[in-house]
Amino acid sequence: MNDVKFNKIIIFINSLVPLALLAWDASRGNLGANPVEFFLRTTGVLTLIFLLVTLSITPLRKYYGWNQLIKFRRMLGLYSFFYGFLHLITYSIFDKSLSVSAIAGDIWQRPFIAVGMFAFFLLIPLAITSTSGMIKRLGGKNWQKLHRLTYLAAIGGVVHFWMIVKSDVFYPLLFGIVLAGLLVYRIYLAYEKPNLQSEK
Repeated sequence: MNDVKFNKIIIFINSLVPLALLAWDASRGNLGANPVEFFLRTTGVLTLIFLLVTLSITPLRKYYGWNQLIKFRRMLGLYSFFYGFLHLITYSIFDKSLSVSAIAGDIWQRPFIAVGMFAFFLLIPLAITSTSGMIKRLGGKNWQKLHRLTYLAAIGGVVHFWMIVKSDVFYPLLFGIVLAGLLVYRIYLAYEKPNLQSEK
């Protein structure tokens, strides 16, 4: 139990390190010629990283028997939402000055904005229902079904990233390959479970 608490503290602190580094570079004027774009790109990538790490918990737990990893999945998922929220408010406030008409026009003219918004809004019900109380209220099976939206949010995030970079697709492709692997494993588990039950 103490090990779990200690590991949660380590994860909590380390997950904030990228934000601390961004704040440090911003205070020293080291975010490049376009600080807002740099912050947007970095928080967007961090959102995807935490999403994929969260989705990796189940495969790692099942394959290696690291059952304690499940205790950290909720925290990692919430950090994905946290960085996605920072990504959104940076865009809304510093890029669009909280102008609803400007944001709506941007969504209409640039489809990747709409895809990114869609992916983020999928994370909102997942963050809201991340508490133990909500799991009990929804029931385990319903909660699991709802949280499969994480995969759809991750797909939306990868597509959003791909549409932004246009030519240099190395990193979106890398994220896409990892996500594809996780989806294949998920499909394999869904296919394997009925087979195991039928053999009993």
